[in-house]
Amino acid sequence: MSRSQRTRRRRSRGKPRSKVLLALVVVLVLAGVGAMSAVGYVLSIAASAPPLDSLKPRDPGGFSIVYASDGRRLGVIQADELRKAIPNSQIPQKLKDATVAIEDSRFYKHKGVDYYGIARAAVRNAEAGHQVEGASTITQQLIRNLYISDEKTYTRKIREAKLAEELEGEHSKAWILNTYLNTVPYGTYGGQSAIGVWAAAKTYFNKAPGQLTLGQSALLAGLPQAPSEYSPVRSPRAAKKRRNEVLAAMAKQHYITRARATTAMAKSLKVDMSTYFQKRREGFFFDYVQDKLYESFPRREVKRGGLRVFTTVDLDKQREAREAIAGRLAGVGPSSAIVSVDPSNGQIEAMASSADYGKSKFNLAAQGHRQPGSSFKVMALMTALDRGVSPTSTTYVSKPLKFTDPRWGPIDVKTYDGTYGGSMNLVRATLRSDNSVYEQLALDLGPDKVAETAKRLGIETKLNGYPAETLGGLTRGVSPLEMATAYATIASGGVYHKPIAITKIREADGKVLEGKDLPKKLRPFGERRFSDGVTAEATKILQQNVQQGTGTSAQIQCPAAGKTGTTDQNTDAWFVGFTPRLTTAVWVGFPNSRVEMGTLYHGSQVAGGTYPAEIWGDYMRRAVGGSCGSFKPPKTPFRAQPFFGRYEGGKGSTGSTSPDGSGTVVPGGPGDNSEQGGQGTSTPGTGTGTGTGVGTGTGTGTGTGTGTGTGTGGKDGTGGNGGTGGNGGTGYDPALYESPPQPTPGR
Repeated sequence: MSRSQRTRRRRSRGKPRSKVLLALVVVLVLAGVGAMSAVGYVLSIAASAPPLDSLKPRDPGGFSIVYASDGRRLGVIQADELRKAIPNSQIPQKLKDATVAIEDSRFYKHKGVDYYGIARAAVRNAEAGHQVEGASTITQQLIRNLYISDEKTYTRKIREAKLAEELEGEHSKAWILNTYLNTVPYGTYGGQSAIGVWAAAKTYFNKAPGQLTLGQSALLAGLPQAPSEYSPVRSPRAAKKRRNEVLAAMAKQHYITRARATTAMAKSLKVDMSTYFQKRREGFFFDYVQDKLYESFPRREVKRGGLRVFTTVDLDKQREAREAIAGRLAGVGPSSAIVSVDPSNGQIEAMASSADYGKSKFNLAAQGHRQPGSSFKVMALMTALDRGVSPTSTTYVSKPLKFTDPRWGPIDVKTYDGTYGGSMNLVRATLRSDNSVYEQLALDLGPDKVAETAKRLGIETKLNGYPAETLGGLTRGVSPLEMATAYATIASGGVYHKPIAITKIREADGKVLEGKDLPKKLRPFGERRFSDGVTAEATKILQQNVQQGTGTSAQIQCPAAGKTGTTDQNTDAWFVGFTPRLTTAVWVGFPNSRVEMGTLYHGSQVAGGTYPAEIWGDYMRRAVGGSCGSFKPPKTPFRAQPFFGRYEGGKGSTGSTSPDGSGTVVPGGPGDNSEQGGQGTSTPGTGTGTGTGVGTGTGTGTGTGTGTGTGTGGKDGTGGNGGTGGNGGTGYDPALYESPPQPTPGR
């Protein structure tokens, strides 16, 4: 072979090789250009990410807890997410190790982004043909939880990586791991997501993180990757498999021995689903507090603000109240509600009822509006005393009322028991709970003035200022909480205190809101509305009522004052009273409809002086204990002033009906011992007084009577007792002033 032939052969052999080399060079150049472009793209995206210190971390929130006055937990305010951040020292090392082993084995080696892990995951995913392994570090996941969205885009991943490296430069590994464990989701149960290890440990094992076993720690560590898939509640087999994977990873990375891992793998999951977040004490009061919080804070802050709410409720008094109710009403039928208020500051110490919270969420003590009956007469008594009306020298004639008042129209009132007491002062009328006398007193004072007094005492329900309201004939009724508040104003010496249920709130950042620092609607509020001389006079009369009037069943070992109340047809019965240090309202009745209690009191009629007064006495004996105190003498003595009313002394409503309501007088001598007729004149010798009177009311009876006797004349006859009702005058539907049917609780 010639030299030229050999040269041509070499050239022919080299052409394919040159082409391959050329192609390789081109590919490398293009790859380099692509790589440079990719690097440029990554750098531009990373550069567009805001610096970490310019971002505000997302507040993952925390559940709010409500406490009783002694610090015992009432319950957790329900929220979609449950979280409580805890310090690093309260998270066991085995849980930290388990989390690192399964989530980020090179956590202590990388600087926020694990490039080795990214390459490893890329190879494995390529071999599998789909994604089987992720490469996000714990630091990157924390960035996602706190700072950026969870969208699955390259832009987000690049920015996440940049911020992760910044975070590693600012915080220690311990801080990053602790924060991660406090913010990562561990699954949802009962519609509530457990965020962070504390909530997870409580939810799945009903214990604090520090009490977790190795196996339980491994189970929790395996949840964040796929909480639903590995749920020990929905998928216990998958959960156990995942737990064992975590234990194997811990052994492989030398956090535990292989033998210890094997032992833990053989054990059951030992899940103990907790009711910690659902269980509540005193559900009715808890709901009342929650509603008050919603009035002052955004709903999200109440549910996820990590608030610690300290309340006024006394759990011992709650128990004593329910026991007092059960002791009198168990098996009888009617329900009962009790509210106790500290008259010195308005704090609600008890809000209890016989209702079953599991069956109905309707709070009889705070939401139930029922007719107060004669317990509302105290509003007229306070109006009179505030005007300087003497309760001992001011008299009215107790008799059936049936006449036309020039302002209010037809007045028709009779007594509860159909008896009448003749001429009597306000003290006796209170002790007898005489409707007839109090209706006339209200007309003389002005029903609108009585309504104003009720408001000043603390009644919040809308009042119309009708005559019937003095006798308890309210359009809507009042709650036991309102009545306890009103009587507390008397017990406090005339200082009204807004009823409060919350004393202190500690926010998530440790700031304490108390007193004037609380939101306006939650702040304590008190102001003087009556002189202590006026309230002291009322207290003396109400003390006598407990000692010898309608409230004798409420007598306890301490000074006590109070008033009974009974509505027409025995649908509602009350006793509201106070000692120097505690005011309590007791209501008894059927909550769901207007059902008459009738003769359920051992065969006799249920009235305020029966079950309500007895329950009040049973409860207050225990609630007050040995801390009775005494009613303080007033600094400003009560001073009576002359009072001349249209009906005072039997003037306006006596005699036969006349257009102006004044009646006529039939001459005669002093009458006694029967229903009061007219007013006798000063005619010596014997005589007969006759007359009729009418009035409005929920009571519908009329009464006429004659009184006969001998004497010098000029003296009113005596007898009678007062009337039930009073419908307020012109054209008012009496049905409005009876106990309206209560809506079915919970509707």
